[in-house]
Amino acid sequence: MISIAWLFIICQLGSNQSWAQVINKLTAKEKKEGWNLLFNGKNLMGWHSYLENRPGVDWQVQNGSIVLIKNAKSSARDYADLVSDQEFGNFDLKVQWKLKPCTNSGIMFYVHESPKYKETYETGPEMQVVDRNCSPDSKLLLHRAGVLYDLISVDTETVTLGGMWNQVEIICDHGHLIFYLNGYKVVDTQLWNAHWKELIAHSKFARMPGFGTFHSGHISFQGTERETQVWFRNIKIRKL
Repeated sequence: MISIAWLFIICQLGSNQSWAQVINKLTAKEKKEGWNLLFNGKNLMGWHSYLENRPGVDWQVQNGSIVLIKNAKSSARDYADLVSDQEFGNFDLKVQWKLKPCTNSGIMFYVHESPKYKETYETGPEMQVVDRNCSPDSKLLLHRAGVLYDLISVDTETVTLGGMWNQVEIICDHGHLIFYLNGYKVVDTQLWNAHWKELIAHSKFARMPGFGTFHSGHISFQGTERETQVWFRNIKIRKL
């Protein structure tokens, strides 16, 4: 008998093929709905590294994807988190990502860019991006793929195997936050209320007074400290 997990993987093999057919393009329907591309598929126009005026050298564009290629010789400036030039308040964001097996990254939002904060994660909540099999983070419930990192876990892992594409959607409308991973709703919560503050108080972010307090900010892709390769493409956003 085929398990649910293997059925999911088989379905993803098919959906990965369909995702590859049209990349970094908007359909007429998407344009009418107000979607915009955050990545043109050709260069890193519209992006920069956190607290820098241009992307670090480890962030490149290859075959229609933003790629982080980090190695043992990379300096912190080379792989500093990539940040959108634009800021967003109420938004709907869609991204496709894949990872080299056993590695991780993250998608952050409401990042407040200021010298007051040395890192993006001091202000921006994160949807975890991680390989399901052999990354150390995949062993922790609050650090698995699709979670609201260190705050809210997911009931079911719907992430593909390392090296395969995943489709995510992050919606935040007046503090109502929803995460989708490969078509499954994995997080549904409300920001900035008493429960939100309580979640933060019991997390690693309790020591960061600016975390999760901003109602608008930048989108960011994490440049992990480990040697890794991570790809992002089909980055689409619309304001709500």
